[in-house]
Amino acid sequence: MPKDHGIGASSKRREDERFLTGVGNYTDDINLRGQAYVHFLRSDVAHGKINKVDTSAAEAMPGVVRIFTGADFDGVGGLPCGWQVTDKHGQPMQEPAHPVLAQGKVRHVGDPIAAVVAETAAQARDAAEAIEYDIDELPAVIDMKKAVQPDAPKVHDDLESNLCYDWGFVEENKPAVDEAFEKAAHVTTLELVNNRLIANPMEPRVAVGDYARATDESTLYTTSQNPHVIRLLMGAFVLGIPEHKLRVVAPDVGGGFGTKIFHYAEEAFCTFAARALARPVKWTASRSEAFMSDAHGRDHVTKIELALDADNNFTALRTDTFANMGAYLSTFAPSVPTWLHGTLMAGNYKTPLIYVNVKAVFTNTVPVDAYRGAGRPEATFQLERVIDKAAIELGVDPIELRRKNFITEFPYETPVAVAYDTGDYHATMDKLEEIADLSGFEARRKESEARGRLRGLGVNTYIEACGIAPSNLVGQLGARAGLYESATVRVNATGSISVMTGSHSHGQGHETAFPQVVADMLGIDESMIDIVHGDTARVPMGMGTYGSRSLAVGGSAMVRATEKVINKAKKIAAHLMEASEADIELKDGQFTVAGTDKSVAWGDVTLAAYVPHNYPLEDIEPGLEETAFYDPSNFTYPSGAYACEVEVDPETGKVTIERFAAADDFGNIINPMIVDGQVHGGIGQGIGQALLEGCAYDENGQLITGSYMDYAMPRADDVPFYQVDHSCQTPCTHNPLGVKGCGEAGAIGSPPAVVNAVVNALRSGGHDLTHIDMPLSPSRVWQAMNA
Repeated sequence: MPKDHGIGASSKRREDERFLTGVGNYTDDINLRGQAYVHFLRSDVAHGKINKVDTSAAEAMPGVVRIFTGADFDGVGGLPCGWQVTDKHGQPMQEPAHPVLAQGKVRHVGDPIAAVVAETAAQARDAAEAIEYDIDELPAVIDMKKAVQPDAPKVHDDLESNLCYDWGFVEENKPAVDEAFEKAAHVTTLELVNNRLIANPMEPRVAVGDYARATDESTLYTTSQNPHVIRLLMGAFVLGIPEHKLRVVAPDVGGGFGTKIFHYAEEAFCTFAARALARPVKWTASRSEAFMSDAHGRDHVTKIELALDADNNFTALRTDTFANMGAYLSTFAPSVPTWLHGTLMAGNYKTPLIYVNVKAVFTNTVPVDAYRGAGRPEATFQLERVIDKAAIELGVDPIELRRKNFITEFPYETPVAVAYDTGDYHATMDKLEEIADLSGFEARRKESEARGRLRGLGVNTYIEACGIAPSNLVGQLGARAGLYESATVRVNATGSISVMTGSHSHGQGHETAFPQVVADMLGIDESMIDIVHGDTARVPMGMGTYGSRSLAVGGSAMVRATEKVINKAKKIAAHLMEASEADIELKDGQFTVAGTDKSVAWGDVTLAAYVPHNYPLEDIEPGLEETAFYDPSNFTYPSGAYACEVEVDPETGKVTIERFAAADDFGNIINPMIVDGQVHGGIGQGIGQALLEGCAYDENGQLITGSYMDYAMPRADDVPFYQVDHSCQTPCTHNPLGVKGCGEAGAIGSPPAVVNAVVNALRSGGHDLTHIDMPLSPSRVWQAMNA
């Protein structure tokens, strides 16, 4: 029987009441007394030398408070990169300056040239249009392979080339990998593109800067997934504001998907301008502005090779990838195609030898950084597509080829430097075959063919690394921040609890799931527990939310802090009942003396903690509040198997997804309903990438897909009802909750399932093809069929 409360229960999301009734507190809802508004003048060319920016006419326009240009930021730090990658030769990556406002050159369409602060948003926009500027347009470089040619225009004149780094992993494997390919019975080679994406969260980015002259304190309200990281980067490296004089608040945030992890120029500008003007300054992105200012995702071009022996065992894997960095290095960009991608190239398979090469390239495009899954979707797509192609070439069943090569013994040390602690890939595949009714596929195919449609089945597996850890390891790999998490559990005198967490919620349901954990440990009602997050002035230093780390890392910190609370509460209970602390048990909100009927309620103990009239103060301090920092010892490794069935209209090339099933292993489940929702959303985004979404630039660096008129987001009728299951649970062995993470799985596992299904459908209709690049638009599919 399903649980009705605590860990494992599908408790309704408490935060939804305010969201659905329109009383949420989003950043754009924040309006401060005396606030001015910002409008950014952005470059309309991809690459150019700035000769002149004349603001004189604009400054005289009504309502203008002040206009800032790059010259106002001389001596101010540029936006820092939070991760340094060392190349295969032991050299650090090339790391160009990233000014808040363009200085000397513009490097992509949307690069901010000037910022107008005015009394109203309309006045700021009008004045920005009146700024006269002269830019000598320079040749732009958009194609990554052309960008690394010796005669390519340089995005940054002070760098040696457009190559940020040339990364080889694991470099010492390369000779053995090459030898394995020479000896292979069969080699499958596939060249593919992982298309560039624009995240488009429901809420565009917003920044509100405020400054208090009396205390010399700055506050930034921003749409961020990790306010403490913004405070650290902006305060220490850009504006030089001491942390105790800088507060960053991220209130309700309407979706992030990775694009709100990073520190952006607009945040630094609003904070800087508020100090300069001694008044609040607000910027709200328009949707069209977001298309050319938010970090983009993916954008890899890859050649992958799979070697097999005569028995179809995988013997080696070799990849060569070009990864687009865009014009500047965004906060975590260098880590995405390297440590979040290369380390997952083993997938679910016992391939003994793997070598991954990644060339990160600067181009005259918007910076590229982490987007839902961040590196793991790219790795999974390559691997699962080349396996399907190998199955076609060998004439074997794609599921059986995968099963033959599954890892079956754990813990398992991969050849790409990570250790999977638990998993059962056969179990998830078994469950997938059951819930997807794969045995009934041929009958469904015949029914589709009778209606003139081609039906295809695509299956794949995935594994991902979540809860990026530990800090000492990622520090060696180039991370410039720790990746721990924190929690403070503050018990009030009446027994209610405030939990301050460094994790940030932007749609994951933290305010529901976190209380389930604490309530289950204490045996009290979840309604007694309040979650506080998103404010650097109220919560201890934390690293925020991304990489499905909320429960695995943030929840584990909460468990450790609650354990400290329980230990102290037992001391108080033991004193109240004149018993030994070792004999005290806590269950269902009651402290009891083992083997007796003596008990004292949770509320009595918490009151005694704050009203210590009868209290051995020499042994126990008053109060009941504890803090814990949790630094994991390893990643967690969610995994799963996905199946997609599509119909293709041979007349038009239109693809319709008819069925989709997902069997995931997320370890222990805290709230099944929230897990279902996370998987549903991830699959929707993965389907969007596979069929619809694709960011495109022309040869001059103009963003062709600069609005919803050109960039196709998935709608309700683009996705089917899903069959999802997460009953295959192999708990994580190294965190106290046994959880693994679920937030990115759907976006990782779904794109290859869709593409595999479409290729299968077209082959069933006699079309001899093995790959089509995403997005599989009707025109692209029709062209493939008629090539």
